[in-house]
Amino acid sequence: MKTNSNFGLLILRITVAGLMLFHGVAKLSNLNGIKNMLSSNGLPELMAYGSYITELIAPILIIIGFRTRLASITFFFGMLMALFLAHSENMFALSKTGGLEIELILLYAFGALALFFTGAGKYALSYKNTWD
Repeated sequence: MKTNSNFGLLILRITVAGLMLFHGVAKLSNLNGIKNMLSSNGLPELMAYGSYITELIAPILIIIGFRTRLASITFFFGMLMALFLAHSENMFALSKTGGLEIELILLYAFGALALFFTGAGKYALSYKNTWD
């Protein structure tokens, strides 16, 4: 069977980044919850604007395939921050259906990490630069 890794990478990029865009768009109107969470952990509220980088800018760059490796590693570290700041109490908790409570965050994070190691593939705006 003939494989098409480039098309598979395109599907991965659109899926991981496209689904994250919904979270980013929802945060456009209100960052108060994130600001409160950061300040309660002793971190500056200004860091809340990093969610725009993680959930809007990086996913858009991943989808179009521009500096995909750089955008993906940024996305990955943003997901780690979300995991440890907002979901640390559920790290090993199981959901009602038996899966991990944090499985969605893990899928986003490791999907982005996979893209960091593979790059965007040929179906991308730019794919010849080191950070693509």
